[in-house]
Order: sequence, then C-alpha cells, then structure tokens
Amino acid sequence: MKTRFTIATVVLLLSSMFTLKAQTLESKYGLDSAQTVLNASLYVEMVKQKNYEEALPGWRYVYNNAPAYGKTAYIKGVTIMRGMLRKTKNPKYIDTLMMVYDQRIKYFGKDRKYPEGWILGRKGGDLFKYKKKHIPSVKEAYSILKKSIEMQQLKSEATVINYTMEASGILVKAGEIEPEEVIDNYLLFMDMAKKQIDAETKESKKENLDNARKNVEQIFFKAGVADCETLSNIFTAKFEANKDDMVLINKILRMLNRQECEDGALYAMVAERKYELEPNADAAHNLAKMFIKKKEFGKSKNYLEQAIELEEDAEIKADLHYKLASIQFLQGQLSASKSNALKAAKLKQNWGLPYILIGKTYASYSQKYGSSALDHKKVFWVAVDKFKKAKAIDPECAADAQKLISDYSKHFPGKEEAFFEGIKNGDIVKIGDWINETTKARLNE
Repeated sequence: MKTRFTIATVVLLLSSMFTLKAQTLESKYGLDSAQTVLNASLYVEMVKQKNYEEALPGWRYVYNNAPAYGKTAYIKGVTIMRGMLRKTKNPKYIDTLMMVYDQRIKYFGKDRKYPEGWILGRKGGDLFKYKKKHIPSVKEAYSILKKSIEMQQLKSEATVINYTMEASGILVKAGEIEPEEVIDNYLLFMDMAKKQIDAETKESKKENLDNARKNVEQIFFKAGVADCETLSNIFTAKFEANKDDMVLINKILRMLNRQECEDGALYAMVAERKYELEPNADAAHNLAKMFIKKKEFGKSKNYLEQAIELEEDAEIKADLHYKLASIQFLQGQLSASKSNALKAAKLKQNWGLPYILIGKTYASYSQKYGSSALDHKKVFWVAVDKFKKAKAIDPECAADAQKLISDYSKHFPGKEEAFFEGIKNGDIVKIGDWINETTKARLNE
C-alpha cells in the first residue's frame, strides 16, 4: 500500500505539469493523461514484483484508454498474460495475449527495430507454444509464422523458424498440409541458415545459428517425409508431368542430394534431364554423384572433369577435385590423385582432407618405391608429414589424422637397418619419383 500511495502522490504532483492539449484515444496520453501516467506507474511496479494479478487493472486502463502511450504497455502486457496463464491455466489469457500483439501492430507496427513482421513472429510463436495440441490453432499459428518469415526474411529469429518447422511437421501428420510443403520449408530454412551464418561475424552467434540449423534438421527428419522412398513417392509423378520445370528439377535434386538418395531411379531421371536442359557444372556434378553411388567410376570421372571445367565457385571446384582425386586413388592412379588433391587444397584453404588423401597415396606406393625394404619404409615419412599437416590446419579431421599418424609411424625404419645406409634421426632425405618430397628421417628403436 505504501508503494501505491507514493506513486499516486508523485503522479498527482506531476499531472499539473501537463499542458492543456486535446486528449483523444489516439493521442499519446489517451483520454486522461494523469490517469494514464498513474496507472502505467502502478502496473509497471507490480510487474517488477511479479504480482501480475495486481498489475492487471492498471495495465488494462492504459491498454484500453491510451493505446499509443508506448511499447512498454505491450511488452509488459505479454509478461502479464503469460504470468496469468501460468497461474490460472485459463485459456482466455491466450486470447488476450493475441489481442496484445494485434494492438501493438496497429500502433507500433512500423517500429524500425521491432516491426510488424517481428511482432507476428512472437504472436505466432506464443499461439503455437500454448496450443500445439489444438490443430486449428496450430494451423493459425503456422500461417502467422509464415507471414512473419516472409516479412522478416534473413532477420527472422531462430525460434520463429523452429516453431514454423515444428508446426509444419504436426500439420503434415494431421493431413492439413502436403509433404512437399514441409520439404519446401526445410529447403528454405536451410538456405536461410547458411546465409545467416555466413553473414555473422561473432563466433558465439554463429554457433547459436548452427544449433538452430541442426534443430530444423532434426524436426524435419521427425516429420517422416525425409527418407528416399517417401521423396520418390512425392516427386516422381510431379516430375513426369513437368519434365521441363527447372524450378521443380532443382528442388528435387537438392532434396535428394541432401538425403543422399543419388542411387535411386528418380535421381537418375531428374539428373539426366537437368543435364539435357542445362549442361552446366551443377548438372554434370549431379550425374557424377549418381555414378559414384553406383560405383561406375569411369562415368563419374568423365562428369567430374566436365564439372571442374565449367564450375566457377572455388569451394565447389575444390570439392570436385577432391572427389576426382578420391576416385583416382581407388583406381590406383596415385600420381593423378595427388595432383587433384593438391588442386583441391589450393582452392579451399585450411582443408585437411586433401592432405590426408595425399598421405594415403604415398603410403599405398611404399612397396613400389625404391629397391630395398628401407626404401619402402622411407615413404612413410612423407605420408606422415601430410597427415600432420592435415591435423595442423583442420580441427575437423584432426582426430582421423592423429590415428593415421600413430598407425603409419609404426612402419618407420628401425635405427639398425638405417645405420647401414648412414641415415640418422633428423637427417634430410629426398623421396623421389612422382612423390618428389623432402623430409626428415625418423627412426624407430
């Protein structure tokens, strides 16, 4: 009571300071400036104390009689309604909560920092959160959330995207939307996440965005539309009816690539059709992936070489060189494999996998290098050098590189056999042939 008395006294003293102006519902202080300031002060104090029931009368006065007074009424209004809902479990507070968001849009929807799209995201999120077991409400929330994302684009909050994805999963299982719509959402949100992560400079925020991306993936897989058979069932008839629709073709290929469905009949049809319509780097790459999955390496190499020639993006080109190098390694074309792995490493900085592959090509050649057992073992020095480089530059493959270092170091020459050729620990040694590397001798006991 003392707090209320103090606030009321101060407000009454201040009320005399307001100049006489026409007071209307649409003016900042509403119909009665003194009452507006008094009630605003009272409910703000009650909210601080988390006494939401006591806050309601003062807040309700400002909401009804001075709706343009300030954003605080709507921010605190959300807090009050959530608090009352937790306390009473009465769904009427959800309805009032929705009204709070609607009125905020009416009076503050053009706010630069928190515009209508942002408010809709919060509104749809709360409706979904509190009524996710009620399908009509989920449908309404989904519509609101989609509108928010349409308006906010890359400024969309991660929680809004996650709620939208979760809502679409519920609705597809209820038969309210088609599986293709869930797929469209997934592709859109994954693209948005990549752009948001690429644009962000703070590592902590990058990590949060990446966690949100992973959450979208997890929700999508739970929706039950992600396996290869389901995707084939969804898209085969659509493709057959629209074989010249490049938007559809690209969507199908993106989805099948993401789910690693390159060995299916649908992928073959769509990839080949894309190559017929647009024989570009992406089309050649898709066919290469298909033939890799089928282990038809001769055909895959042909398309990889075409893709490399046509591709302009350095990072994608690096991946193409690496794939080609991997196939050449499997076919025993070790020198060619090394050459393409080096090109991949040059195009994509701090990527360890190409160096691991080069190390493996060296190790595979060990028995063919030189004429003695010692010559064969020398090759493992340069192989381990490459594994160490991979570990040093790329944390993602550091564990695999360390295992290879441990495994192949066991094959180093022993001190006794190296002694007869005058080789000591730390000596500079040249490994010739196509390997053409200089290294330091390391000898086992």
